[in-house]
Amino acid sequence: MSPTHRLMTSEEITHFFEILQSLNPDPQGELQFTNSFTLLVAVVLSAQATDKGVNKATADLFKKVSTPQEMLALGENGLKQYIKTIGLYNSKARHIIALSQRLVDAFEGKIPETRDELESLPGVGRKTANVVLNAAFQQPVIAVDTHIFRVANRTGLAFGKTPLDVEKGLMKRISPHWLLKAHHWLILLGRYTCKARTPLCPICPVSKECQYPSKTKGSV
Repeated sequence: MSPTHRLMTSEEITHFFEILQSLNPDPQGELQFTNSFTLLVAVVLSAQATDKGVNKATADLFKKVSTPQEMLALGENGLKQYIKTIGLYNSKARHIIALSQRLVDAFEGKIPETRDELESLPGVGRKTANVVLNAAFQQPVIAVDTHIFRVANRTGLAFGKTPLDVEKGLMKRISPHWLLKAHHWLILLGRYTCKARTPLCPICPVSKECQYPSKTKGSV
């Protein structure tokens, strides 16, 4: 189905991010981690799970484990005891042990800093790789999750039928000046304001720039 509204202009995109920056100059992801390895583990665990649920499960895990070697020493069954409250924990445990082994075998236990190398790890797709590149290595990339996919299409930042289409559109249309922090600004906007069922348009700080034709009215 084709969009029923237009893309934002470059001027509107600039205003959009100027506003988000003024309200939150240093946006942060909500997953808790201690280094690039624990970030990778947390992001793998977050698939089809809430950040809050992942943080609760990893609070004790990350006191014991902070390297691939320590994860391998803990083992799959040991890991499951920490993450069993998270959905799909059996398959996630297998992936985390497998990616830890590959990190030791192929990367001397270090987290690689390229998307292709990250995607060579078991259980790591493009979205997970982009999160790690952005949050751990400060690379100006955007990981398109359900929140960013919705916000981009709804506001007119970028249109796309797939996450990859939206990612390419955002990378093309957002100025390099904003790209490093755009990932977190858009996720937070989607999570707390531009919600899936009932967006909070009346209190949205970027409602004027947004091109969504079905904005909610009145008080919320």
